[in-house]
Amino acid sequence: MSKNWRPATQLVHGGTLRSQYGETSEAIYLTQGFVYENSEAAEARFKGETDGFIYARYGSPTNDMFEKRMCMLEGAEDARATASGMAAVSAAILCQLKAGDHIVAARALFGSCRWVVETLAPKYGIECTLVDGRYLENWEKAIRPNTKVFFLESPTNPTLEVVDIAGVAKLANQIGGKVVVDNVFATPLFQKPLELGAHIVVYSATKHIDGQGRCLGGVVLSDKAWIDENLHDYFRHTGPAMSPFNAWTLLKGIETLPLRVAQQTKSAARVADFLADSGKVAKVIYPGRADHPQADIVARQMKGGSTLVAFELKGGKEAAFAFQNALDVVKISNNLGDAKSLITHPATTTHKNLTDEARAELGMSGGTLRLSCGIEDTDDLIEDLDRALEAIQA
Repeated sequence: MSKNWRPATQLVHGGTLRSQYGETSEAIYLTQGFVYENSEAAEARFKGETDGFIYARYGSPTNDMFEKRMCMLEGAEDARATASGMAAVSAAILCQLKAGDHIVAARALFGSCRWVVETLAPKYGIECTLVDGRYLENWEKAIRPNTKVFFLESPTNPTLEVVDIAGVAKLANQIGGKVVVDNVFATPLFQKPLELGAHIVVYSATKHIDGQGRCLGGVVLSDKAWIDENLHDYFRHTGPAMSPFNAWTLLKGIETLPLRVAQQTKSAARVADFLADSGKVAKVIYPGRADHPQADIVARQMKGGSTLVAFELKGGKEAAFAFQNALDVVKISNNLGDAKSLITHPATTTHKNLTDEARAELGMSGGTLRLSCGIEDTDDLIEDLDRALEAIQA
């Protein structure tokens, strides 16, 4: 298997395992368990003396292909596929912590991610500090003697803030901590957290990797030693495993990831410029624009912009709802990274459980909208957005 393939080739051929029938498309191994030639073979498999699969909760040939393909793309040594993105986040954080440990996390997180570190972890005696992740000094000031994990998204959900991953990793290495990066918004095509010094990367494969609104999935990637020492047993015994059918679906989706993300990013960049130049929105945030608040960090650590645009309408929630309701091509949904363009109002959906004060800290108002650009014709998207802007201005 060539290790010098470029990403587009990796995503079509990486990790492929064919049966004796020589199928073109990867096979779906829909089985719960596996049989052994004899008792001695079963014993050896469970002892780890021989390679092979034991139980679908631990892994399957189809899941293994997906994990290997993601490792090739990410530049990781090992991975575990999970049932959802949140299963990946929870596993990556909790598998390495115990009561008395401390997490430092950026405050700009997806609502469920923030719940895991701010609400769930403390129930088990794990302390948490949320910081404004845009500034390295905040990460440094939050460090305690018991700090073990740094957790962040970059770009963030939904306001597309960017965190200096290399800077946070340097701080973590000074104290022997680990950096976990949720890389969903950047995609593995535009940002490589492991190359920047992060130790663990997580994805909601539900988003761009499937990219067609079909199934849930997640993945945790790191070096083999960390997987073996921390995630391996947690994964086996708590059971966040991905369905082999979903793994097969994701293998099909990932084949076209570069094509879809290229078109989505092209559209997002044009949409961001259109909105900024329209004079009808209060604020536009897009990592590919020179006026992004952390444009210097974007230039250092991202190879492309994003498929998402955040913007704020004057008139708060009423204007945001009227705008969404006037759209035709763009659909209202809390998902993202889909072939279809989707828009959501974070304050009443993904971040509804935050207090008004917490949303204000994140720069999120009643007029904030998050647009995930799909693969439709860009001109159709812009015309749709223009009509909606006209409707609320009338």
